[in-house]
Amino acid sequence: MSTTSAAASRPSGGTRPRLRSILFPALPLARIRVLRVIIYAFVVLDVLTFSRDVLSHANNAGFYTPLALARLLHLPAVTTPLAYTLLVLILAGCAAAIAGRRPRLSGAVVALAFWLWMLYSNSYGYIAHDHMALMVAVAVLPTVAGAESTGPAGTLPPAASTSTSTSEAAGWALRAIQLAVIATYFFSVVPKLLYSGSLANWGNSAILTWASIRRGSALAHWLVEVTPWVFVPAQWAGLALEALSPVVLFLRGRALYIAVALYLGFHLSTLVLLGIHFLPTAICWAAFLPLERLRLPGRGVQHSR
Repeated sequence: MSTTSAAASRPSGGTRPRLRSILFPALPLARIRVLRVIIYAFVVLDVLTFSRDVLSHANNAGFYTPLALARLLHLPAVTTPLAYTLLVLILAGCAAAIAGRRPRLSGAVVALAFWLWMLYSNSYGYIAHDHMALMVAVAVLPTVAGAESTGPAGTLPPAASTSTSTSEAAGWALRAIQLAVIATYFFSVVPKLLYSGSLANWGNSAILTWASIRRGSALAHWLVEVTPWVFVPAQWAGLALEALSPVVLFLRGRALYIAVALYLGFHLSTLVLLGIHFLPTAICWAAFLPLERLRLPGRGVQHSR
């Protein structure tokens, strides 16, 4: 897709143009450049910490239970040479993309290697559904043309040197990440319904109390002892956040920022109370924000809007 200006003419009227404006909004290329740094920096952190289990899975073929996509690709059990090869490709690709060195090519390398990495990470008995949006992010970021940086100082090409340079490709990539973020919450309602029989059963259950007793922090234990009544309303509040998450896709301005803060606050509370961080999804909320207002180190242009 070609780069267009913010004031470029757009078709009006009819269902198809309206759908196009929803799925392919013309958004700043500068937003992609900043998001690229955020996502790839987190991927480096992720493979070195949260999903580092791929290295320990090597040569444990007896525990390998490949996911459907892994079976479709006929992926063998991971070995030590393969695990370290994927790790090197991910780290090198992320470093190149962050530095603005052929970010589409380096991003494609990261996408392929990271997807294989996560297929292996999730094929040994544990499914990390908090990584879905992150996997979508690394897959779609390399599809955006015109957001490259050139030169040793990371200077921007003239066509993409200001935040007013927009692209439908950028809009599609950001929308894909946003949809993946929202789907992570919305579809989490399904297992609650299946396991409990009804959302009412789950909302009125003692599952959060039980989790707080089993793995909770000192604050969680204090709440169980002093204010046990707070857990059922908290469960219903969590259900509401998940079920109503698609609404965020239609919010703009201050309402959107409040919603993002609300969901991030939700994750902060689960981290403080239960030690559950959900960082791979939380970091992808950046796709909802006007990142072009930020200034990247080494860029000679401050992007403002």
